[in-house]
Amino acid sequence: MHALYAFEAVARLFSFSKAAEELNVTRSAVSHRIQMLEDLLGAPAFERGRPSLSLTPTGAAYLIVVRKALAALTDVAAQTGERPNKTRITMTAPPTFARMVILPRLKSFLDSHPNIEIALEISNSQLDYKAGEFDLDIRFGTGHHVGRESRILLDEVIFPVASPSYIKERCITAPADLKHAQFLRSRLEPWRPWFSAAGLDFQEPTEGHRFEDLSLLYHAAAQGLGVALARASLVRPLLDAEALVPLFDVMAKSDYAYYALYEQGSFDRPEVASFVDWLQAPTPGKAFATLPDHVR
Repeated sequence: MHALYAFEAVARLFSFSKAAEELNVTRSAVSHRIQMLEDLLGAPAFERGRPSLSLTPTGAAYLIVVRKALAALTDVAAQTGERPNKTRITMTAPPTFARMVILPRLKSFLDSHPNIEIALEISNSQLDYKAGEFDLDIRFGTGHHVGRESRILLDEVIFPVASPSYIKERCITAPADLKHAQFLRSRLEPWRPWFSAAGLDFQEPTEGHRFEDLSLLYHAAAQGLGVALARASLVRPLLDAEALVPLFDVMAKSDYAYYALYEQGSFDRPEVASFVDWLQAPTPGKAFATLPDHVR
């Protein structure tokens, strides 16, 4: 449907940029949708020569069908009382961030912005995957991606957690006791910064259970599989339920954080700017009270 609306707008306005402005998306998003449509058609829909954009014979024939279909959908929406005039923000986010940060607070944002609707897709948790055609790409990493600007969303200290039963079983009372522990690993959360902050002469673990999603990492620790590094806002439900307990007062600065990536000019759209401002707002919660002062 996104591709059809983009096709109709470009055909009517003879401009990718004007279509993007009308649809409240980036020009590259419109270009991507047209390319997807042309791949499905198996032929170009537009002649992209200069000085002007024009429809190919295939595109002209397809436009007639598309306009009839869109008109029919509009009629149905009118009969059912639907209002298709909301402004949409398209985004992608890693699964843990989507579940633990966006969803628990999303209703409050939508209640304050009734004319905005959200299209959220889950993205890969890895640090190096390619940017997609979205208004916002929420990423875990360094914030440096070619062709995109970035704004930091969540930059927290990291600290070790384990289940109460695991702590008791391994007699963990001080950082040095971790030599008897199983370190749960993730490329997303290396142990080296915390070892350094704790004054431990430990090497980065190269063996043991590994989880490339932070939510899975935390739940593995809650199941007694070992000790994991955590971030307060993401591990909050498991701390509230006392399934996990912070081990020590030692906190460390991580090499990575959550960022919102976007194309230049995206923040000219007030809905995008409002959403990112909302994501950056602090969210005090019960779980922070269970942590040492450094993490609150």
